[in-house]
Amino acid sequence: MSHAAITNKQIPDQVLIDIADYVADFSVENKEAFNTARNCLIDTLGCGLEALSYPACTKLLGPVVPGTIVPNGARVPGTNYQLDPINAAFNIGTMIRWLDFNDTWLAAEWGHPSDNLGGILAVADWLSRTRLAKGEVPLLMKDVLEAMIKAHEIQGVIALDNSFNRVGLDHVVLVKVASTAVVAKLLGASKQQIVDALSNAWLDGQSLRTYRHAPNTGSRKSWAAGDATSRAVKLALMTMQGEMGYPTALTAKTWGFYDVLFKGKSFSFQRDFGSYVMENVLFKISFPAEFHAQTAVECALTLHEKERDKLDTIEKIAQIDRIVITTHESAIRIIDKTGPLNNPADRDHCIQYMVAIGLLKGNLTAQDYEDKMAQDPRVDLLREKMVCQENKKYTEDYLDPEKRSIANAIQIFYLDGTKSEQIAVEYPIGHKRRREEGIPKLVEKFKRNLARQFDPVRADKILAISLNQAALELIPVNDYVDLYWKG
Repeated sequence: MSHAAITNKQIPDQVLIDIADYVADFSVENKEAFNTARNCLIDTLGCGLEALSYPACTKLLGPVVPGTIVPNGARVPGTNYQLDPINAAFNIGTMIRWLDFNDTWLAAEWGHPSDNLGGILAVADWLSRTRLAKGEVPLLMKDVLEAMIKAHEIQGVIALDNSFNRVGLDHVVLVKVASTAVVAKLLGASKQQIVDALSNAWLDGQSLRTYRHAPNTGSRKSWAAGDATSRAVKLALMTMQGEMGYPTALTAKTWGFYDVLFKGKSFSFQRDFGSYVMENVLFKISFPAEFHAQTAVECALTLHEKERDKLDTIEKIAQIDRIVITTHESAIRIIDKTGPLNNPADRDHCIQYMVAIGLLKGNLTAQDYEDKMAQDPRVDLLREKMVCQENKKYTEDYLDPEKRSIANAIQIFYLDGTKSEQIAVEYPIGHKRRREEGIPKLVEKFKRNLARQFDPVRADKILAISLNQAALELIPVNDYVDLYWKG
C-alpha cells in the first residue's frame, strides 16, 4: 500500500489550520505593507550582493556537483549559478544572511524574517521559468512581495509570545515553518497540503542555538537560515508529490513538538495573522550589528565625536575607569559577552566589541569583525572596561507591541572623576518610527551594494525598476531575477 494513500482522520492542530487558512485565504490589501516589502526585497538582495565579496560565504555556494546547470532552474543573484529550487534557496538564503545585515524582528523570540526570501525567490523564479517553457504565464514580483509579507507575518506573530531560545532552539525553526507555508502556496497547494507540509516542518529535528553562543560560536549561524528555507522547499515539494502529513505534530502527547521540545507548553498568540510584522519590521541600515546592539552602536558613534581625543591611544584608554552600557534584558542574555572572541561570528554577537569599534572608529562595517581589526589591542582594552546593566523600563518598552523599542545608553567614567555625557537612543534608524529618516539611507545602502557587483548601466536599470512600486509588482519574476544574473 502506498504511504501517500494513508488517510489520517485526526483533526489537525489549530495552529496548522490557522496558518494554512491565512496563507490560502488572506488577501493583503495594505499598501504600506507592499511598499515596505519592496524596500525589504531590495535591502535583502543588497545584503546578498555584499556577502559575495567574502570567500567564507562564496565557498558554500553553487551546485552540489560542480558545473551542473539545471534547465529552467532558479538563478542565484550576483552569480552565474542556475540551480534546482532547493539548492538555490540555500544559496540565496545563505548570501542574504551571511553578514547579519538584513532585517530583524524582536519579541519573545527574535529572528530575520527576510531569511524566507531564499525559498520564496528560488521557487518563484523556477516556477516562472518552468511555466514559460510550457507556454504558460510566469509569476509576477507582486506574488513574491505577498509571499514575503505572509512569511514575515507567520514568523513574527509566532515570535511575539513564544521564546524558542529559552528552550535552546534556534529561531530558524520559524524560517522553516514560514517558508514551508508560503512556498507550498506558490506551488499550488491546497489548504490540506499546506497543513501536511507544515506538520513535517514542525516534526523535523530543530537546530540548537549552540553555534550562536560561546564557546561554540561559529559561521553556521550565517548559513543556518539558508539551510532552513531550503529544507522548507524540500518539504513543500514532497507534499506536492503526495507525501502524507501528521495532524497532531504539535500536540501529540509524549511525541509531539510541545512535549518533546517546548517543555509541554503550547504556543500562545497575541494577535491574528495580517500584515503587522512587515509594516513594523526593523531594517539594519547603518551598520551590520546584531539588532539588540544597533542603538548602542549609534550611541558609540555619538560618543566618538565627543570623546575621541581620549580614546585614541592605549595610554589614554588606561585612564578610563569604566564604560557603562545600559540596555534591555534580551541584549544581556544574547550579546553581553566577555573573554576571548575567536572569529567574526563571535564578534558580531558581542555588544562590547561593537561598541568598542564604534568608539574607536566612529563607524562599524562588516570588515571590522575580521581578524585585522580585532587584533588592535585597544579593542579588548575597551571591552574589559565595559559593564552591561539592565534598565527595566528599556525591557518593558522592548516587549510593548505599541513601542517595540530597542533602547541602549552609554556613558564613560574616567579615573579622575570626570565622565562623559550619557548618550541614549531608544529607537534605531531602521525602526518604523524613523522610516522617513531611514528609507533614503536604505536606498543608498542598496546603491552601494549594486555597485559592488554591477556596472553603472546595469545598476541603474535594477535601481529604476526596484524603486517603482507599480512597475516592480508587474514585472515577471524571471525577468527581475535576470537583472541580477551574471550568466
